[in-house]
Amino acid sequence: MIHIPNTPTPELLSSAALEAAASNGATVAQFRLAKHDMRGVSLRDGDVENIGSESNVALSVRVVHSGAWGFAATTELTVQSAASTAFRAIQVAKISAQVAADEVALADEPIHGKKSWTLPIEIDAFEKTDSEIIDFLQNWNHKISGSSIVSHIESNIGMGRDQTFYSDLLGNEISQQRDRISAALTAVHVSDSGFEDMRTCAPPAGRGWEYLTGTGWDWESEIARIPEYLDEKVKSPSVTPGAWDLVIDPTNLWLTIHESIGHATELDRALGYEANYAGTSFATIDKLGSFKYGSPIMNVTGDRTSDHGLSTVGYDDEGVAAQKWDLIKDGILVGYQTDRSIASKIKMERSNGCAFADSALHSPIQRMPNVSLQPGTEALTTKDLISNVESGIYVVGDKSWSIDMQRFNFQFTGQRFHEIKNGEIVGQLKDVAYQSKTPDFWAAMRQLGGPSTYLLGGALNCGKGQPGQVAPVSHGCPSATFTKINVLNTRDESAK
Repeated sequence: MIHIPNTPTPELLSSAALEAAASNGATVAQFRLAKHDMRGVSLRDGDVENIGSESNVALSVRVVHSGAWGFAATTELTVQSAASTAFRAIQVAKISAQVAADEVALADEPIHGKKSWTLPIEIDAFEKTDSEIIDFLQNWNHKISGSSIVSHIESNIGMGRDQTFYSDLLGNEISQQRDRISAALTAVHVSDSGFEDMRTCAPPAGRGWEYLTGTGWDWESEIARIPEYLDEKVKSPSVTPGAWDLVIDPTNLWLTIHESIGHATELDRALGYEANYAGTSFATIDKLGSFKYGSPIMNVTGDRTSDHGLSTVGYDDEGVAAQKWDLIKDGILVGYQTDRSIASKIKMERSNGCAFADSALHSPIQRMPNVSLQPGTEALTTKDLISNVESGIYVVGDKSWSIDMQRFNFQFTGQRFHEIKNGEIVGQLKDVAYQSKTPDFWAAMRQLGGPSTYLLGGALNCGKGQPGQVAPVSHGCPSATFTKINVLNTRDESAK
């Protein structure tokens, strides 16, 4: 699957690296060859602002020797370099063994042999020329450029492709490819009193170009309504702070899930391994199986198999097969995200396949799967949820956010805030942010939308690790109702 012109095949490079590792005493050896391609085009007011592309290719070898990890990588793709990289990894392991607190232990994983996996797409976005992408975005711009409320328009399309080859001493040889695409249009209104903006809410997705032509998202309808939404926002009153009932759309709730559940249930965080950089977690292992994370209707899964998920794979970067499992069941914390070495720390029999590296130049670390809140059992629509609220706010789209290092105290804003009175939308509010503590917020969830409201949101740039790595990840959820959540007026807060 992965082919690099004028270089040895992945199998030849792998063979040289693994033979060198084994002959020099490695008890575990993992070889990775990875090619990552990215493209992006952005426009401002119909003119090209940026066109960029990036491609990187490298190989790496990770070993366990003398009970410690060793890792080395190179961009030189030759048989000799592959073997010397394995030798360097062993030298690193020998040095690490002198200071390591304990020996590396890996949770078991079945041998999968020779496998290949490709994330399904319909139209290859990388085959589109820059001119075609520019024309496509200009067509979007033309749809709203005549509106008097719109002062400026920003639009962009980005795409990525990961191709990897993994092998190890056990006999696994796994080739994979996954694609992703994202796009957004933002309309800006500028006046003497400042500016307001309104952005499309379409999430990035594990899809091809077909995503931008209506498969999975109604772009035409949303873009056509952007001026209307922006005009209403400009004229809307500022929110009165206090306790409000919220109906939160999946286009906003996915980010709250990411920050307050996704990061909090990373086992390396819970064990303190990220304390010096990305933080820890209030969801420590003494709480496993007993802690009330939220309402009894709350069921959250970790999933590496979701259709079109940004974190969907066939196998992770340690050769562990993709899985789906419970993180929160009936409101109780019941699981974590793990890789093989972290799983062994709490005597799990098997990793749930969350090892990932954003480049062959980086060592795999535990990264987030698709973490998703499951829909309710009743076939409730978002309109049904709104109809059950006497006085509240319907929150749509993500924007800024803030959360503490233990993933406990947080604050989120959004794109649109529609006021609800007597079960009906009556207009927009502005300057809205909702604030809570993670367990208090999820305990306040009183009603879930049904499967028809479920949407897979996500982010392309979740950061973690030292040296820093970024990872794409999706979060599915339905619309949901939360009672008596503290709402702040951001204009008043910023004035303090």
